[in-house]
Amino acid sequence: MVMFLDEERIAGLLGWDALIATMEEALAAFSRGRVLQPVRNMLTIEEGRRYLGIMPAVAEAAMGLKLVSFYPGNAGSAVPTHHAMILLFRSDTGEPLAVMDGRLITEMRTAAVSAAATRLLAAPGCRVLALLGSGVQARAHLAALTHLHRYNEVGVWSRTPEHARRFAAEHGIVATDIEEAVRGADVVVTATAAIEPILRGCWLKPGAHVNAVGAPRPTWRELDDAAMANVLIVDSRDAVLKESGDVILSQAPIHAELGEILAGLKPAPTGATTIFKSVGLAIEDVAAAKLVYDAALGESAA
Repeated sequence: MVMFLDEERIAGLLGWDALIATMEEALAAFSRGRVLQPVRNMLTIEEGRRYLGIMPAVAEAAMGLKLVSFYPGNAGSAVPTHHAMILLFRSDTGEPLAVMDGRLITEMRTAAVSAAATRLLAAPGCRVLALLGSGVQARAHLAALTHLHRYNEVGVWSRTPEHARRFAAEHGIVATDIEEAVRGADVVVTATAAIEPILRGCWLKPGAHVNAVGAPRPTWRELDDAAMANVLIVDSRDAVLKESGDVILSQAPIHAELGEILAGLKPAPTGATTIFKSVGLAIEDVAAAKLVYDAALGESAA
């Protein structure tokens, strides 16, 4: 029978340690050429407000398809900006395995990939974390990054100060000014709905690491040219050159895919200020869905 997994069930099956390790394996396989995956097909329903993404991927362990609706017009309402469903199949026989909600998987796998990048690229002994944005991805990144590493200081900024203050109160961190947050930070996360740069490169301390996960459209940006002039790591060359305004408009050279470093195909930069630009890949969703499916099978067997 085809298994159905809703968000509540997924939340009880998905943990950070296994998910981060799975994302590392998936990205390494992707950069080794062991994954069949086109760049996401994003249908524009209403520019700036409504999009539908189609994301298939085939790997050795599983294959699948994610359908994701991206509705930035929902921002500020009770309805999330992202909804998704994932279909999971056996790659050897083509048999369907599961249908599952993809919203939480999308949220957590994005932060897990950033955590993998941070573990690989951030300077040893980093102590200060800055979150630019106070939404779903800021929350997930705070959980994933602090799961891996203890930070002495965590600051959050939002274009809506009340949102930042509420987020800070909920998580026991500090709401702060954007420049102040960035200047002292060892690790910075940009997870905003910005369409123009909000992070200036001149604010970054030498050796800082940035996880940039917002601005998912070719004309949108979160980082200025000075920030993008640092050592740039991406999840997929093909994807960022189609989807990321930060990369396209800055014309920044790409040092490596994260998977290339994880696979040992390229060395990790040392002592450099690094930018990890993530647009999200179908193989991340399929690998995370397979992790959830296997955990559900194990739970049933027990």
